[in-house]
Amino acid sequence: MTRLVNNPEDFPAEAVQGFVLANKRYVKPVFGGVVRSTATDQGKVAVVYGGGSGHYPAFAGWVGHGFADGAVCGNIFSSPSGAQAYSVMKAAERGAGVLMGFGNYAGDVLHFGQAIERLRAEGIQADTLVVTDDIASGGKDEIEKRRGIAGDFPTFKIAGAAAEAGKDFEEVKRVFAKANDATRSFGVAFSGCTLPGAKEPLFTVPEGKMGVGLGIHGEPGVRDADLGTADDVAKTLVDGLLDDRPAEAGTRVIAIVNGLGDTKYEELFVTCRNIVQRLEDAGLELVDVESGEFVTSLDMAGISLTLVWVDDELLDYWNAPCDTPAYRKGSVGEVARDDTAMNTEAAPVEVTGKGSAESQELAGHIATALHTIAALLHDEQDDLGKLDSVAGDGDHGQGMAMGATAAAVAADDLVKQGAGAQTTLAAAGDAWSNGSGGTSGALWGALLTAIGSVLGDQAPAAEDAIQQGLSAALEAVQRLGGAQVGDKTMVDALAPLVETFSSTEGDLPTRARAAVEAAQQGAESTKEMKARLGRARPLGEKSIGTADPGAVSLAHIAKALADQLSAS
Repeated sequence: MTRLVNNPEDFPAEAVQGFVLANKRYVKPVFGGVVRSTATDQGKVAVVYGGGSGHYPAFAGWVGHGFADGAVCGNIFSSPSGAQAYSVMKAAERGAGVLMGFGNYAGDVLHFGQAIERLRAEGIQADTLVVTDDIASGGKDEIEKRRGIAGDFPTFKIAGAAAEAGKDFEEVKRVFAKANDATRSFGVAFSGCTLPGAKEPLFTVPEGKMGVGLGIHGEPGVRDADLGTADDVAKTLVDGLLDDRPAEAGTRVIAIVNGLGDTKYEELFVTCRNIVQRLEDAGLELVDVESGEFVTSLDMAGISLTLVWVDDELLDYWNAPCDTPAYRKGSVGEVARDDTAMNTEAAPVEVTGKGSAESQELAGHIATALHTIAALLHDEQDDLGKLDSVAGDGDHGQGMAMGATAAAVAADDLVKQGAGAQTTLAAAGDAWSNGSGGTSGALWGALLTAIGSVLGDQAPAAEDAIQQGLSAALEAVQRLGGAQVGDKTMVDALAPLVETFSSTEGDLPTRARAAVEAAQQGAESTKEMKARLGRARPLGEKSIGTADPGAVSLAHIAKALADQLSAS
């Protein structure tokens, strides 16, 4: 477990601060993460990698000459916000466009997509590099749905080398796509990891067993199997990957034996020897072998194997020199420093026009409600995390509590400035998204913003406006997340809440109580559903029997607000 912790909510930020202090020759801080502290020529395509923290050396450990221009650092196992991604990408950009690399997770897709749209609106060429190497998370006929795990390392190294070689925007994208298509990973877990400040691991593995098909965000394997010897584990990994070799693959491969955080290097080496023997017996030529920690999951005990089937082009980029805090190849020679100061704080939201007296009063009620929500989520944090750990990464409770707290603080500040309801909710939505990260952060940010857009900054909050705001919130969540009723998401609670509130007659408290009951029933109904979206999708069968944490947290929030309304 992670023992050296101050405030668990500050752990990711404090870790980044310490990382920067220990690696000033490579990186400097910027809001949202880090960028190179070495000089980079204008006209170079910038490659930025990122995701949740807890995976070191991914992603900040790869920032340096020959590899990455920057890294976006989110909360533990949660995607960074769109604002964080935009900040790092903008700081790294050198006039030839910027590419954002990440594993294929819903929160990353949402947040990084927002940042890219913002850059494009400013006339900056920007696009994504999405890794899909994990064979346990999708069949051969749905490779595009697979998540990214340790394959991040070689695919990002290869793409970074192409960018360092001066290749243009489209050529770097092509090289990355070629590397991603040639890469497959498969892993097993021996024990789950423990979030900073948590008392229990996200999951446990029975004695003598291993979880086959683990995820790097603390997700358990898709199935349990007997552990056996190191050679038995090697056979499981090699057989799985050889059965999924890419179409038209050659015989030359790079093999990467990766430890998840709590597996000793000696154990990796013992397993590596048999992996190499089995691959050679299968007629493959090992052009390079790496064994160590490359993409971890806090203190998870486990091992993964990544194979990259290479040709001359991919091998040349893999072998190209790089110099970063966590990985070096060859010599890059002397590289000049860039001591330009960067903005390390989020831009404050300022009120440009005050709301009407009625809207300012409503903004005050909104701030109070957000504090109620934050207190509730802090109380429910552990229980929501346990729900999420069954078929997810266990961070839902922590992320929601952090997001709601940030939203409440932002709302307080805007209320003091005389903001109306719309401005207050928009600022709270941004703060929730920034503070929480992950899919839930993006969705709750969109939800609050959508409600605010209906309420405005001038009109009082009539019941029809509240109804319209709830409908707008549902539309925004479904548009952004792509979920429908039955997918086992927060939509299964939000949709019946909105429908019931709209169809119920009576005063506002009566309508709210009916809507809450519908939301609770919707959340309860997710117990028997199989997850079809998000991180829980690869573990869909395991999710049956457990309610969706996003639906449960929404129902809890709705009840707290309805109780507050009835008491006022």
